[in-house]
Amino acid sequence: MRIALGIEYDGSAYQGFQLQDDVRSIQGELESAIGRIAAQDVRIICAGRTDAGVHATGQVIHFDYESSGKPRSTYAWSKGVNVFLPPDIAVRWAAEVADDFHARFSAYARTYRYIIWNGRQRCGILSGGLSDYSGKSLDSDLMHEAAQYLIGERDFSSFRSSQCQSLSPFRNVHEVRVMRYGDFVVIEITANAFLHHMVRNIAGSLLEVGYGRRPAEWIGELMDVCDRTKAGATAKPGGLYLVNVLYPQRFGIPKTPSGPLWLDSVLSGR
Repeated sequence: MRIALGIEYDGSAYQGFQLQDDVRSIQGELESAIGRIAAQDVRIICAGRTDAGVHATGQVIHFDYESSGKPRSTYAWSKGVNVFLPPDIAVRWAAEVADDFHARFSAYARTYRYIIWNGRQRCGILSGGLSDYSGKSLDSDLMHEAAQYLIGERDFSSFRSSQCQSLSPFRNVHEVRVMRYGDFVVIEITANAFLHHMVRNIAGSLLEVGYGRRPAEWIGELMDVCDRTKAGATAKPGGLYLVNVLYPQRFGIPKTPSGPLWLDSVLSGR
């Protein structure tokens, strides 16, 4: 039987999603909790391996297990696994899926949100879930204009980490939006897939535009030059969230608010 789970986590205390020796990982915590409910060892597959300090509200995983009795309900899976997870990781939903469903390879798009605090003073209560760029006001309209140069199937070498192991620098960005809601500036990017540090590298260059240090057209120039050394610095990890993974409807994957949940309340009140 194949089960898919929707996962939310605060990545602050973890060295990324992927299982690693001698360090805490999201995968390690999930496999331990799921194994206790399934009463067998399980290996999970995720939609996208987030880096150290990066969060998720829309991560999707799947795993297979051998059922020896009456199948558990999807509610029992989500409720049971949550019992054994630490407070900063939670299952949002569970679904029994077809054997050909694959959390990574069945997805046709992913959406990340990079959330910036741009108030006059730094934020205290939400500081762990934001990237703090307080002080000078960012021009979010100019950042949005600049971000449109990213759309399409292009070579994203200018925004690719030197540690990236992808065989190709080409990705297809479907949509980019930069939005201001009070003191929050949100960069939202949807693409078929992402290179290592791609979103944070894009955010770092858009910040250069937002602060007036570069014109909007500079982002287009970076796309053409395909040189990481010409782009802006990598933005901080704390404000980055994997918020949605999109699959063909036939798989029946539940749709949930993108989040993070406190941001949804901000968006609904705009």
